[in-house]
Amino acid sequence: MGSPFPGMDPYLEGELWQEFHGTLAGEIRAQLLPKLAPKYVALLARRYVVANPGIGISGRPVGRAVYPDIGVTRIGETQAPYAVAPPDDEIEAGISEQVPVLSVEIRDLAERRLVTVIEILSPANKAEPGYGEYLQKREELLKTSTHLLELDLLRRGARVELARPLPPAPYYAILNRSTRRINQIWTLPLRQRLKVLPVPLLAPDPDVALDLQAAVDACFALVGYERLLPYSESPPLPELSPDDLAWVEAQLRAA
Repeated sequence: MGSPFPGMDPYLEGELWQEFHGTLAGEIRAQLLPKLAPKYVALLARRYVVANPGIGISGRPVGRAVYPDIGVTRIGETQAPYAVAPPDDEIEAGISEQVPVLSVEIRDLAERRLVTVIEILSPANKAEPGYGEYLQKREELLKTSTHLLELDLLRRGARVELARPLPPAPYYAILNRSTRRINQIWTLPLRQRLKVLPVPLLAPDPDVALDLQAAVDACFALVGYERLLPYSESPPLPELSPDDLAWVEAQLRAA
């Protein structure tokens, strides 16, 4: 069946995002590997970002991991010497954890040089403390001879800081070539198929094409996300405009 939406499925921005993120990285690598051979290879790179597991999904605040200094052990059953007051409310602790973030690295086989990095932005690096860490990593990468392709398929969270605001769109692809440090921007509308993007290599080799929609479709074919996503509920935050929400509901009814 696949997704009921022609492009990005907004329901993926909820609780299944972390799972989808890893699957998408794998499908992007699988699509590129035959196009890169025999001179290059695409590898999955994993790093960890300290983040609240709910960031970008439930809107809970984020923070560094906290570990207890005092432990309490019960040796035997005892009667409390006084009446303990019941709590007035219960709020989730929001304990931070290390969230894995995958990217796709393209290297040349001759010298093992890092040629291109494809970053798939995640809630963990679109809110603090991961956002600042990602901007620092991005700045350091742009000082090298590595190309950077960023895929932002999340409406929620901070966008990459550029010299000018991004044009209005729910999703973006941003390419920064090592030979010309200018951000090339592709807007990715909600109601259209995701675009075919260039992936630069070492000169004089031409770019290879990344069909982003084909990669997302392959994720649905592999996992069957349409069986798991809560299409009977409202899409994850942030709220869609009334027109977009009506379109989403129409797509679901048609499906």
